[in-house]
Amino acid sequence: MLHAPIEPYDTGWLEVGHGHRVYYEQCGNPDGQPALYLHGGPGSGCSPRQRRFFDPLRHRVVLFDQRGCGRSTPTGEVAHNHTDALVGDIESLRRHLGIERWLVFGGSWGSTLAAVWAARHRDACSGLILRGMFLAGRADLDWFFHGAAALAPEAHAALMQAVPARWRDRIVMWLDRAMSSNDPTRVDAAVIAWRAYEHALGGWPDSAPLAPPTADEWPLLRARYRVQAHYLAQRCFLGEAKVLDAIARLHGLPVAFVHGSHDLVCRPQNAWRAHETLRGSRLAWAHGAGHDPFHPASLKLLRSAIDAHARDGHFDNWPGACA
Repeated sequence: MLHAPIEPYDTGWLEVGHGHRVYYEQCGNPDGQPALYLHGGPGSGCSPRQRRFFDPLRHRVVLFDQRGCGRSTPTGEVAHNHTDALVGDIESLRRHLGIERWLVFGGSWGSTLAAVWAARHRDACSGLILRGMFLAGRADLDWFFHGAAALAPEAHAALMQAVPARWRDRIVMWLDRAMSSNDPTRVDAAVIAWRAYEHALGGWPDSAPLAPPTADEWPLLRARYRVQAHYLAQRCFLGEAKVLDAIARLHGLPVAFVHGSHDLVCRPQNAWRAHETLRGSRLAWAHGAGHDPFHPASLKLLRSAIDAHARDGHFDNWPGACA
């Protein structure tokens, strides 16, 4: 279902201010239809597997690691790291690469960032594919850290055990403090518990066993969860009302929503609310899928949405859409 593995034909780091350098790569056809992939998290960084959503003969694919993430430097830096800065980085990268307009595909937090960017720079957007819609509101965080606990009780109990009792109703604030701590034992305990809980929900209903981090993985995991805690503590510097307002301002752009029917990380109602907010958008449910974009049902819909946009420039004839 994925396209064959591919290596970038171009890589680099772009200076974006305040000491931040963002890593980017280009894959596929240099003369193809431009497409940008925005990773989730916040904090996750890009992976080679994400290149393979796109047809390398048809698309010029750009991926980049957001501030503090992946191969961007300084690793894990949260100073001057906020949503407005990331929106600016997307524009700086687009201009640096000489791209007039591109299709933007974002998943989870990437869907939020894509919508906010497109609302501000719609002339540079040829379309949006938004998977696992995240609205960055208090309800999203309450659901993830508390409401979904009944579906992953063992992992949630381990997470709560890592959090002092007086902080359990303010877990995001505690995680932000823990991940900024100078005590490596405290940081690593938070990473282990948070990662296990996220994995249990993200892979549901078919979560595979989670291997312990390797020595090489630890630095990136610490950076990932430090950035994620920083953003979540501020509700991604947005909040639900601002995200829905941005989505409403996308009217007239081709927009496709794909959401797993069993997504426990970003609730399906998020996609429905976004779709209802944006008249003319298309929505498809990946039946039986959770938050994992590589679940066969999700992957089939994502591939068909990408192909529909490449063929038609819109999603009106997208075969996967149900609404």
